[in-house]
Amino acid sequence: MKHIAADQAVVTADVFDREPTAAELDAIECEMPVIEANIELLDAQIITLDRTPTELDARRIRRARRRVLAARRTLANSAATRAPGVSA
Repeated sequence: MKHIAADQAVVTADVFDREPTAAELDAIECEMPVIEANIELLDAQIITLDRTPTELDARRIRRARRRVLAARRTLANSAATRAPGVSA
């Protein structure tokens, strides 16, 4: 009886079973300020889930939202000023 698992491994190899490319890592690095700002906003929102938000909580959320918007603006502006196909 022939064992077919080795024959099928190449055929069924998943695209997601690979390491990220250099271009993908560069894209993640460029978006990291936006990702971190979103995490900060989520943290501020999570804090207020089980209690009534205080004025300090509201300020923390507003500050985090402004950081998200600023990070998104910076990312959009840097993408707009880059030439197509040229990474930052």
